[in-house]
Amino acid sequence: MHTQTKELNRIQLGSMDFYIIEFTGIIPEDSVIETEENMIGRTKNGGTINYTATWCLAESDDGKAKKRKLTGESATIGYGNITWNGYTIATLVATARVFEKDGKRTTKIGGITNNNGKRYLIRGVHRDATDGDVRITGVGVNTGGWEAVYNPAQETIINPSFELEPKLDDDGTLLIYEEEVIEAAVTSEE
Repeated sequence: MHTQTKELNRIQLGSMDFYIIEFTGIIPEDSVIETEENMIGRTKNGGTINYTATWCLAESDDGKAKKRKLTGESATIGYGNITWNGYTIATLVATARVFEKDGKRTTKIGGITNNNGKRYLIRGVHRDATDGDVRITGVGVNTGGWEAVYNPAQETIINPSFELEPKLDDDGTLLIYEEEVIEAAVTSEE
């Protein structure tokens, strides 16, 4: 394990593009995921990736004996979406259904019995031609609901938040963080 010389000055600057596809149990190649058809919309105000660990601390009264144990973890991916429509809502809301007829698109939301039970693979891509791209991948559902604020002085942005589930592999992985290596590692023969 090492820090590459060029990476000591690497600064991730900019937003991410977000792609969402229904999860089938496998992670497709980047070229299959990262298509315009799978882009959930244009991003506004960036994206947020969060991982949280829960620990149990057992400690003696005199403080001389301590033990910590990892008891839980969670991860989320959230972002601002400035270009969206009824089909976007149907991806973000488990009970949403979209119908088109006579040039009109209608999205019905609600009714617990309408829960589609789908899980989605969400991929955020931060593109950087100089320092290398970063990819964040997880599987889950939007637990942030749907809110659209119509303000005459601002664009209407929706802010989904995907709670990730340990379904990426058999190891219970919640989140995959991939970064392009921008400088070849130095190896030595022994």
